[in-house]
Amino acid sequence: MLKLKALLLTQGMHGMISQVEGLANALSLNFKHQTIELRKFWNIIPPKLTPLSENILKNKFICDAKVIISCGRKSVVPSIILKKNFKNEIFNIHIQDPKVKLNNFDSIICPEHDNLNGDNVIKTKGAIHYLTNDEIKKNINYLKPNADGKKIVTFVLGGPNKYYNFSEKQMSAMFTKIKNLFVFSKYKLIVIPSYRTPDNILKLAHHYFNEDHLVIKERDKKAYLSSLGLSDIIIVTCDSTSMISEAAITGKPIYVANMKPKRNIYRFKKFYKLFKDLGIIRDLEEKIDFWSYNKLNEVSRVALLLKEKMKQNGII
Repeated sequence: MLKLKALLLTQGMHGMISQVEGLANALSLNFKHQTIELRKFWNIIPPKLTPLSENILKNKFICDAKVIISCGRKSVVPSIILKKNFKNEIFNIHIQDPKVKLNNFDSIICPEHDNLNGDNVIKTKGAIHYLTNDEIKKNINYLKPNADGKKIVTFVLGGPNKYYNFSEKQMSAMFTKIKNLFVFSKYKLIVIPSYRTPDNILKLAHHYFNEDHLVIKERDKKAYLSSLGLSDIIIVTCDSTSMISEAAITGKPIYVANMKPKRNIYRFKKFYKLFKDLGIIRDLEEKIDFWSYNKLNEVSRVALLLKEKMKQNGII
């Protein structure tokens, strides 16, 4: 039996691609990506004020799919246009709060901490993503660090966003804390950059952890997967709920390395509280603990619920 075709609509950012691709894989869909680019003026206009017209798009595209999975502000209107054109012939899913009427979509996938409610809303604990434990096992030996019997700490670096600026002063303080806490306790450190990690911060990490530790110089998914598999403890910078959610698939202790925010982080605080209540994360402080929790695999749970909805709509 041929797999259903899916069209994945995003702005091309790694975090968004991870979510739409993860869901498409969990639904066993044959998918292709379409990067959404809006004409200059419409980039600054909220979706609820944007006309339902293909003229807002820089590049028009053909849809030959039965399922549309969109993520991010710019993909909201294109998904609605496709639903308007094809009606019940397609099933459109949006990931995150679309900031428009919810009935524009057959289903919306949204984290609990976004406080979005509706009959077609499926709430998740954290962000869904494209990592799987099978992939982690498959790539575990990719790095093969010479640990010399030491426990391994994977340190996942995010990058600046509208909430955190990743100044060298803040990062130096964070690196010093990690060095004092883990390196001097004879742990082996693997530093993994993300697509948002600035080059100057990566160079700073090399300066702090260049002896007997592994600082990955490039964005490398296999290295990321391998580091998660090899690690005894995981540290993630506080800027990304997505990366914390990804690490939670391992069931391993996750420390959140906090920084001073530059604006209100209400939604982040709700996310942190949820994950602390689930026993997944703790703040990086002055002592090392080990704990366990049930591995978080929300995308598989969501896929089961969506398949039932798709059957009811005659899509599968």
